[in-house]
Formats: sequence, structure tokens, C-alpha cells
Amino acid sequence: MRFDEQTLSDSNVFVAVVRCGSFANAARSLNLSQSVASRSVARLEKRLGVRVLDRTTRSVSLTGDGRGLFERLEPLLQAFEDAFTSTAEEQSKVRGRLRIKMHHTLAHVIDGKQLKAFLEDYPELSVEFISSDKLGDLVGEGLDIALYVGELPSSRLIAKKLLDTRVITVAAPDYLAKHRKVDHPSDLLKDGHTLIDYRNPETGRTFPWEYHRGRKIVKIATTGRLIVSDIVNFHGICVAGWGIAQVLEVAVKPMLETGALVELLPEWGDERFPIYAVYPSRNYVPPKVRVFIDFVSSAVSKSTPL
Repeated sequence: MRFDEQTLSDSNVFVAVVRCGSFANAARSLNLSQSVASRSVARLEKRLGVRVLDRTTRSVSLTGDGRGLFERLEPLLQAFEDAFTSTAEEQSKVRGRLRIKMHHTLAHVIDGKQLKAFLEDYPELSVEFISSDKLGDLVGEGLDIALYVGELPSSRLIAKKLLDTRVITVAAPDYLAKHRKVDHPSDLLKDGHTLIDYRNPETGRTFPWEYHRGRKIVKIATTGRLIVSDIVNFHGICVAGWGIAQVLEVAVKPMLETGALVELLPEWGDERFPIYAVYPSRNYVPPKVRVFIDFVSSAVSKSTPL
């Protein structure tokens, strides 16, 4: 006898009727109509060629053949239920290895204390950070999620915008003590100011300097002596007092708070850069990815000025 999905479904209804003591109770437990439950058992009896239940207007009871069938089927179906329940429970656990590609610009966004608390909250989770400015192929590289800065290339990946951060101009107090005050973007090209350029690793070109104030945009043609493509060096040389840099506000907030950097031209800071959490699919997103998105969303919001 060939065993198929219909036979499995009918067998499940039969076991439910025995467990619940009636067709009506079994139908309610399975979210079926009583007539459908009755037809399922009748179909099973026809397939087997035996009667498995004695029916009266008030009750049902097992026949001898029905009892033998129930005793064999009940543990098998219970094993099915246990297997599905166990798999669902495993899916709800935050565990395994989480591989994250993080844009260099976000190096200061997630601090050590926040990451320590996250790891302590999920002791069965291990985390690997890969630093890169390029989005790349998440699936091909075996990555679970990427934190990306800038407009996304067209992709089938799923993206959640975490925030839009301001593009700001900064310099160290030591630099400002030795140079004239900057009141307008055009002043950057006067009075011997030193500008530090940052090269976009994806395009190979330096980022253009633009100043946005409402609908007004002023572009500055830089010819800096120093071009940097590493964000740590970029921030470091600016903090050291070498020159003026354009940066993302979310990336230097700790330095602004300590006074290591000072914002210039705040009234010209209307340009924004998006930051995204990017992952391969919205279907069956693993718990480890969901909790990390919640975590980084919280970390980013704390790094965003009110």
C-alpha cells in the first residue's frame, strides 16, 4: 500500500478523534469541520479495508483493528510533533556564528561596552566582524549581514535603513588655534588652510567636498597634500591637528564629545549619508540576525545627536 500525504492527514485525524473522545472535539482541535473529520476517518477505513471506530449518536469507540492501528500510529505522530516543535524551538534560539561585514566608517559607533553587553546577553552566539567599505557578495562570502554607508547599488538583498547621518566639517583645537576662523565654505580655500581628502575605496576617487544649506549647495575643489583611504588614519591625522576634514557625524561623535575635534560651519551641515543594515533575505531571518539588527539600531541611535 502506497503511503501518501492524504493517508498521513487522515491518520492524524483518526488519532485526534481517539485522543479527544469524539469527532466534534477532534475537529475543533484540528480547526476542521466535523463533517471533514468524519470523512477523513471513513477514507482511512476504506483504504485499510477495516473499520477502526464504532460510532453511535453519542460516542465513538475503538474496534480491535482500530486499537492496534492507534497503538502503532500514536507514537509515530507524536514523534512528528516533537520533531517539528524541537525545530521551531531551535529556530527561536540565538546561537551559532554571526559573520558581519562592517564599513570602516562605523568603527567608533559600536563601542566595547555595548558589544560586551551584547555578547553577555547571548552566550551561545559567537561574532566575527570583517571590516570593508565594499558591500560585495554576502551570500558568496558566507556573511549574515553587512553594515553599509552610502546609497546602495541595486541588489536583491534586503536593506533596513538605520539612520541618515550628517556630513560635517571638523578640525582639532590645536589646528584651529593656529589658523583663521572659517565662516563660510569658501574660506577653506583661503588663508593657507590644509584640507585632508578621503579616497573612496569603492570608486578609487576622493569624496567631493560639498556644503548644503537648505537648497543651497557650495562645492569646494580640494587639492589636499594628504589623501587617506583608511578611516582610522583619516580621523587620527585630523585629531593630531594636521588639517580640516569632512566626516560623518555618527563616526566621530565620541571625538566631538571629548573635544578632540570641533565642528566647523554647522549651519552648512544639511548633507546626509544613509547607513543600512543589509542581509540576504527577508524570509526566515535567523534570530541571530534579528537580535543584531535590533542591537546595532540601538547603538546607532545612541550615537545620533538629538
